[in-house]
Amino acid sequence: MTIIIDPQSSGIAGNMIIGALVDLGADDDDIKEIMERTANEFGKIEVTFENIKKQCINSTYCNVEMLEQSPSITYPEFIEKIKKLDLDENVKNKSINVFKRIGKAEAKVHGKPLQEIHFHEVGTSDAVADVIGSIYAYYSLNLNNQKIIGLPIAVGGGTVQTSHGILPVPVPAVVEILKDGKMIGGPVESELATPTGAAIYAEICDEIKEFIPLIKPKKVGYGAGKKDFDHPNVLRIIESSDVTESDEIDVIETNIDHLTGEEIGYLFDKLLDIGASDVSITPIIMKKNRQGSLLKVISPRKNRENLIDAIFKETGSLGIRISANMHRGVAKREFVKETFEINGKPYDVTFKIGYINGETISKRPEYEDLKRIATDSGIPLRKIREMIK
Repeated sequence: MTIIIDPQSSGIAGNMIIGALVDLGADDDDIKEIMERTANEFGKIEVTFENIKKQCINSTYCNVEMLEQSPSITYPEFIEKIKKLDLDENVKNKSINVFKRIGKAEAKVHGKPLQEIHFHEVGTSDAVADVIGSIYAYYSLNLNNQKIIGLPIAVGGGTVQTSHGILPVPVPAVVEILKDGKMIGGPVESELATPTGAAIYAEICDEIKEFIPLIKPKKVGYGAGKKDFDHPNVLRIIESSDVTESDEIDVIETNIDHLTGEEIGYLFDKLLDIGASDVSITPIIMKKNRQGSLLKVISPRKNRENLIDAIFKETGSLGIRISANMHRGVAKREFVKETFEINGKPYDVTFKIGYINGETISKRPEYEDLKRIATDSGIPLRKIREMIK
């Protein structure tokens, strides 16, 4: 399963993440209890959930009302209080990671060591509730076991009043947190991305993409923001079943008719060593009925120039064909290690498993493992392959 977090139109905030995850199926009563109980260590709050429409988009609004004003607190004191909370360890540790991202961003912006940073807006009870509520919902839906892709964040524009005075939007902490992500200004003159929302997003996303990849949507959750605009102020989270992934590759080809078998074998290994995804050699008949070989190399764009340079130098070819930016379907894959007993001795074998839409389409043992077992046991390789299935 793949999860898409889509903040392209209205940015991201902690309560929007919670609302979207509740819309996807997280239990709002459990989340309310967790948020109010944990935030109480920093100041009393009240959490309510409401189904509302934002410009005709049905969404879930998580409202966190701060009933007590929290005093400023240093980063070390803040983290110590979080560590003492009665929470699942996974939720607690993930939440601390989120606060650490915010703390490091604040330290960089203000030019101070992390230990000297004071949490103002971020250390308040409602911000604590947003982070812990989001992470609790994340684990309750088992999203820790799914791939999460984030899309670019709309950060808004203009200025905003903070405890540090009037700051430009996005505020400096948000820019620091999103340095490895992608963001875009607008589409309104208002703050759309908060440090809390940006840090949660940065912590739980496995990958940032410019566009939604090839997916098969199953469920969509909408988390409403507090403000009203001319467009729907919602965060969208899409749950999808896995389909073949797609990436862009270059296909590099040239004809060879003058290299020995040993030289072709050397070239084959060298191209793989310097970054080719795949190399194939196909016998062909060339002009004047000469026998030759077609060298075909599949390469990520970043490795293209090195591979072309190596082919020119090793083959002396006068022309190389390049099919750039081709799209390749890629099955989801993982490597699983299993142990087999052969002649009374245990051997580890790694299997490459391929999936399409959650269904196993292939399960193949790695050749190097089979070769190692055959060499050690003295059993023919083909027999080893039959024994290990």
